[in-house]
Amino acid sequence: MSEPTAQQTLSPQFCFSTAALRDFLRISRGTIDDSITQNLNALVTPAAAGFDPRSTSQRNARPAFRQQIDARSCVNFKEQVLFPSWQARSDVLSYCAIVATSPDPDDPDAAVRAAELEKDRERVVDERLDPYSARFFPKEPRTTQLAMLIRQEQGVEAIIRTRTWGLVRERCSDPLEDWQAALAKWRRDQGSTTGTSP
Repeated sequence: MSEPTAQQTLSPQFCFSTAALRDFLRISRGTIDDSITQNLNALVTPAAAGFDPRSTSQRNARPAFRQQIDARSCVNFKEQVLFPSWQARSDVLSYCAIVATSPDPDDPDAAVRAAELEKDRERVVDERLDPYSARFFPKEPRTTQLAMLIRQEQGVEAIIRTRTWGLVRERCSDPLEDWQAALAKWRRDQGSTTGTSP
């Protein structure tokens, strides 16, 4: 069974390093969500009743049903692996969303953007001579780029969690319809109020 992804040390530099941010999300998703079927299969104890030699007398390509998992094993997996991993990713995405909406005094491209804007003010625009002369695309601040990345990753996170929760509900017979309700219940039980976004 997989272990939850370790929480990253959060800093603005971590968020602005999109490679590090994406690697953290990719590794966490790969360990837990992308391999959810294997993680759930690892919870099943197939030889609990002992080995039955008749089980090897015929070959079945694929069982007609998926074996239900013991309720205690499901609860342990959700509470100790799945939800902590989701919470770690939620915390990172929430923190980086705050960084993306905060002022960025250390932006290394601020001087370049200021020069581009000054140069644009000096341009003469005559659309009769050149219909494209009014076009101007200044380099975006890194906070804007980070905000766009966070929105994308939150959308991906919602899709992945919906898929994962569907498999967990199927195998664990969980009564909660959606992952948001399940995660919110776990957060209440943990007394956690952080990371309310996906």
